[in-house]
Amino acid sequence: MTERQIRLFGDPVLRSVSDPVRLGAPGNEQLVDDLVETVQIPGRAGLAAPQIGVGLRAFSWNVDGEVGYVLNPVLEVWGEPEIVDEGCLSVPGFYFPRRRYPNARVRGIDLAGDEIVIEGEGLMAQALQHETDHLDGKLYIEGLDPEIKREAMREVRQADWFRAA
Repeated sequence: MTERQIRLFGDPVLRSVSDPVRLGAPGNEQLVDDLVETVQIPGRAGLAAPQIGVGLRAFSWNVDGEVGYVLNPVLEVWGEPEIVDEGCLSVPGFYFPRRRYPNARVRGIDLAGDEIVIEGEGLMAQALQHETDHLDGKLYIEGLDPEIKREAMREVRQADWFRAA
């Protein structure tokens, strides 16, 4: 298992739609190990494969002491969207208000091909939506209200880590 470096805003892999994971493909177990180990660093709630440079539909989560992973997730959401503060490992140091559904469920598979269903509210619902967005090539900044998005983009572009890239 290896903790992987996080890809930052501006990296093209973060804007690409991820391919489905093929069961039995070489590297799947290593990918899952890397996702799970890397998400266990304190302060991390979720990590999608594109964030570590892998364009496959897989993510891990670490919410309320529960750590896991899912391959080829399909997201369902319900309830009235609420404003929540959200950040992203690929946009470090920034948190912005955006709308998320209060309830979410992801259906996918594990390495053996068995069905996994993860359901949650609050932070878990937010993480499921956020990580699924990554697999579709979307960053959370894209979902901000237009005025907040303009300010967010201005702030991010002034960040030391962004200017150094």
